[in-house]
Amino acid sequence: MGKSLVIVESPAKAKTVNRYLGQDYLVKASMGHVCDLPKTRLGVDLKNNFKPTYQVIPERRRLVAELRKIARECEKVILAADPDREGEAISWHLSQLIEKENPNVFRAVFHEITEEAIREAFSRLGPLDQNKINAQQTRRILDRLVGYLISPLLWKKIGRGLSAGRVQSVALRLVCDREREIKEFKPEEYWTIAAILRGENPPQFRAVLARIGEKKARVPDRKTAREIEEICRRESFVLEKIEVRAKKKNPPAPYITSTLQQDAYRLLRFPVRKTMSVAQRLYEGLELGELGPVGLITYMRTDSVRIADVARQAARKYLAEHFGPEYVPAKPVPHKSRKTAQEAHEAIRPTHLDLPPEKVKPYLKKEEYDLYRLIWNRFLASQMSPAEVEETQFNIRVGQLWFVAKGEVIKFKGFLALYEEQHLSFDNSAKSEEKKDPEEAEDKESGQLPVAREGEVLSLVDFQSKQNFTQPPPRYTEATLVKELEARGIGRPSTYAPIIATLQDRTYVVKEEGRFKPTELGLFVTDFLVKHFSELFDYKFTARMEEKLDRISDGEADWLESLRQYYDLLKRYLDHGQETESVKKNGIPVEDKCPKCGRNLSIKNGRFGPFKACSGYPECDYTEPLVKKETKTVEGRCPKCGSTLVYRRGKHGRFIACSSYPKCDYIHKESYDTGISCPLGCGGTIVRRKTRKGKYFYGCSRYPKCKFARWDEIVPQSCPKCGASYLLKKSPPKGKPYLYCEKKDYREYLETENTQLPAEKKASVEGPSAPERENTASTPGLESLDSNDEKRD
Repeated sequence: MGKSLVIVESPAKAKTVNRYLGQDYLVKASMGHVCDLPKTRLGVDLKNNFKPTYQVIPERRRLVAELRKIARECEKVILAADPDREGEAISWHLSQLIEKENPNVFRAVFHEITEEAIREAFSRLGPLDQNKINAQQTRRILDRLVGYLISPLLWKKIGRGLSAGRVQSVALRLVCDREREIKEFKPEEYWTIAAILRGENPPQFRAVLARIGEKKARVPDRKTAREIEEICRRESFVLEKIEVRAKKKNPPAPYITSTLQQDAYRLLRFPVRKTMSVAQRLYEGLELGELGPVGLITYMRTDSVRIADVARQAARKYLAEHFGPEYVPAKPVPHKSRKTAQEAHEAIRPTHLDLPPEKVKPYLKKEEYDLYRLIWNRFLASQMSPAEVEETQFNIRVGQLWFVAKGEVIKFKGFLALYEEQHLSFDNSAKSEEKKDPEEAEDKESGQLPVAREGEVLSLVDFQSKQNFTQPPPRYTEATLVKELEARGIGRPSTYAPIIATLQDRTYVVKEEGRFKPTELGLFVTDFLVKHFSELFDYKFTARMEEKLDRISDGEADWLESLRQYYDLLKRYLDHGQETESVKKNGIPVEDKCPKCGRNLSIKNGRFGPFKACSGYPECDYTEPLVKKETKTVEGRCPKCGSTLVYRRGKHGRFIACSSYPKCDYIHKESYDTGISCPLGCGGTIVRRKTRKGKYFYGCSRYPKCKFARWDEIVPQSCPKCGASYLLKKSPPKGKPYLYCEKKDYREYLETENTQLPAEKKASVEGPSAPERENTASTPGLESLDSNDEKRD
């Protein structure tokens, strides 16, 4: 019996799969897609049933030749790409290339890389799924039609370098529409009213005004708030009714792609792209010491919350052993997937319950451990008993005013025993993302309630009234944008990461404090597309197209007919768009004024992308970047003009300068000149500088002509042994500082911290004998803020 060739996507996956297969199998990686449409032309025959012209990706030609050669020598070929449309497409392209060499081509489908799953998949080899192939091919052609037919129109009418995407442009529209909501929002005043009350038994508690008569309380102004205060101070607070309700909090469903992306951003601050990259490594397999490569989670591109019966039973057994039988529900808690979910897939879950996060932590990077722990806790929590909560509510009457105080006691933790910290973090972050009404938040801030009785008269300890204003909807973060896209049925979670990346790469949006803000370019392009391609970039139309792709994947819709309908609509819009007026010559007008001449600025395109320029060019040559990079302010004021100082970055690294540049050209020189002559006798002096990574070193002021540099402080004192003109001072973290000679074995310990620098400028960095010059720069900056790093996602 000859060997079988198994082809997967990546070397990491190949290594893990190979571990579970015997010597009769040869596992190779395709390195992702091997074929695609050509980059230099449309590659779709519009007159011949949208026939695509696929070609081998140039970087894969040598690999494809190798795979074909191996296929000729093997008994059969097993295509084991991922179990989704993209994986099916990769398998299809491979089969087209290999079938001539070996017609015995089969498909293996598994959702986790474990020995059991792989052996089961290889025992049930089958043909490729043509419906999935058609769905992926339809999506690819649709995206190509939009990208290659609409983008040139943007180049012609607006400027080169712009792009449109079937889902990308709709995601951009969401960001732009939200920005307009924010600009058009008019805040309204309202007041929140609360009373601090004391009953017959301690402690005192807080009650919030909930109703006035039978209507929900709305306090529009200070006058009304004062009238309510007068009533409260004049009349008695009577506890009319005590309501005690038993409630259950059900555990959350296990993760699907979108919810994992959202939680990873909220709880770990992982961008969507990072989440998918780390999850891919956890799925494909990581080295775990003697165990070798192990796939720790199931396939991470899924929209189904289904759990395999074997995994559910294993989880119930684990929970009974580690938490107790009371934490395992009599019947599994039901979790429902979305209507469009592909139930053939499972939710994202751990593959080995004998490998908890703490056990594998020594072998994982921090980001891998954090995400694995998130998935682990969520999965086990999803299979645990609900939490049992007793909620007590005091209904308190003051004339026609009704106050409410709420308290909550957890009677049985249930899934919160494992998931409480993560659950609460999720709840709090979700509220901060969505900016709930402050009145709703205050309803839950009563604190511990005392033992009380109905009819009891309460004493007013303090009256609290607070002025508030309604807030505009917040800008989208990566998490909330993913949530909105999924809620509207736009795109698929597996595509969200590249969509978000493209919007930023094209400078259509920028991030401000972790939230997406559209640029003037993004707003203009969106307006153009919505005006001239209204239906194609409509939210509901895009969602219906996704549903149609799902139906094609299920064999319920014809892919060619779907393409024809879309293209007919696209062609009508394209013909109309050709008649629109071009702004390419004068650029996109913006509201900003030119600081030189006062004319309006406009967005134009250059060799390095879009930028802002004065509309008065060539009379005025003022330009500025389309997106000004965020500048971090530092303590202190400019000694020249009194403006704030900010960090800026130049070709030699980061430095501190006046925020009013170019009006003020002040640059703060952090590099400290010790006044010590350079030991090489070049005429320069020794200056303390900082590398780009923040390490201090001492070098010659005449760099780059003189390349003298040392990590340790230069002390102008000759060596008693060899007579060298200087010594070096080392200040280790532990132990006494000392002077030493780098030429002779001389060391002198210091009793006190004598130094040539002022006290606030002491620094000594250990390291190699001399810093690498290509990684160093004179980087002025204030000493007090040297440790501040720029924000990272």
